[in-house]
Amino acid sequence: MQDSFDQAPTRNLLSVIVPCYNEQEVIETTHARLMELFATLDLDCEVIYINDGSRDRTLEILKRLQQSDDRVRVLSFSRNFGHQLAVSAGIDAAAGDAVVLIDSDLQDPPELIPEMVAKWREGYHVVYGVRAQRAGESAFKLLTAKAFYRMINVISDVAIPLDTGDFRLMDRRVVAVLQNMPERDRFVRGMVSWVGFKQFALPYARAERAAGESKYPLRKMLLFALDGVISFSLVPLRIATACGFLAAAMAVLGILYALFLRLFTGNWAPGFTLLFISIFFLGAATLMSLGIVGEYVGRIYRELKRRPLYIIDERLGFRNRTLATQVD
Repeated sequence: MQDSFDQAPTRNLLSVIVPCYNEQEVIETTHARLMELFATLDLDCEVIYINDGSRDRTLEILKRLQQSDDRVRVLSFSRNFGHQLAVSAGIDAAAGDAVVLIDSDLQDPPELIPEMVAKWREGYHVVYGVRAQRAGESAFKLLTAKAFYRMINVISDVAIPLDTGDFRLMDRRVVAVLQNMPERDRFVRGMVSWVGFKQFALPYARAERAAGESKYPLRKMLLFALDGVISFSLVPLRIATACGFLAAAMAVLGILYALFLRLFTGNWAPGFTLLFISIFFLGAATLMSLGIVGEYVGRIYRELKRRPLYIIDERLGFRNRTLATQVD
């Protein structure tokens, strides 16, 4: 069951959230760089690692790191729930005045965090990283990423910054709003844009993955894109409606053409081609429209079931934080 934490933020506390899934090759390096960074900040710091059902030694390593440093917190899921829900668990658990989201693969440099903190102190509520350069990624991934962000901004009701990920700093006010957004299908970067407040774009060069392999193959990327589109736009439903009207118009034209052939030419057989095409067109439009509507209905069904977003199997390092709900 989802745990909700009593929030009593310590003044000048920075919480860094790091979701992990099968990251045994890189997690110790990531931790070392974060600890070096913490030493340079004039803030109290904590790092919250979320083990998202890893099947390798990730949890074992995280437990060892937590035992050696009381600034380390660990949440371990009962199974793999996905990156966006791991990020959400970290947001629920974070107690900081400012909260940073960063992946464990070191493509997003931790060394950019002090610049984010500086902008936060200037009064910005969200400081998000913009990928000005993306090393080590295929031309196909770069092209599809650019196309996705531009497409979603055309159809979305909320403007989502181009070429961004989840790497960002958020003020406690933003975090509090996110904690009260209960939707199941989560697109965190879109949710942060929807929240509003004062936001700042910080360009940076994204590095190659330090070790391991991407946890977002093509299938997951497509599903993630679908979450982004459906969570923040009704345009697909309107496209389905438009297709219905277009199909109806084509059907009317087909009927008029068939009647013309039947009444005025006596040549009925040539109309078979148009009839054949019309049937296929109407069938395709109907199935596509039903599929789009079904996607929205399916998400409504998931929301109505009110299942927890995630289930925590173990939590370490939260000794001074009480849980409002505790089910292991």
